[in-house]
Amino acid sequence: QVQLVESGGGLVQPGGSLRLSCAFSGSIFSIYRMGWYRQAPGKQRELVATITSAGTTNYGDSVKGRFIISRDNLKNTVSLQMNSLKLEDTAVYYCNADRPATWHNYWGQGTQVTVSS
Repeated sequence: QVQLVESGGGLVQPGGSLRLSCAFSGSIFSIYRMGWYRQAPGKQRELVATITSAGTTNYGDSVKGRFIISRDNLKNTVSLQMNSLKLEDTAVYYCNADRPATWHNYWGQGTQVTVSS
């Protein structure tokens, strides 16, 4: 039902910036907590950031102060502004939509972010 279409991944140098976007469709956007997660080779999927419909944010410790999550409730999009990128930020980044107190949980296809000099 819910579909998430990601864009913005790519190559970036250490210290650089990149902005990921995710377009939500197929349901009522305001119901869902939106988020970004990532998975690097050999590691578990980890939280990057989440944002509620009201705009309350939560960040993983490794990205606090560097990344900013935002959502546009009119355009049904969620974005992740990534600044001061580090080599360890290299991962596949996944957009997530989660309906609280239900099993309604959806994922995008993942987009590769590679930080390399």
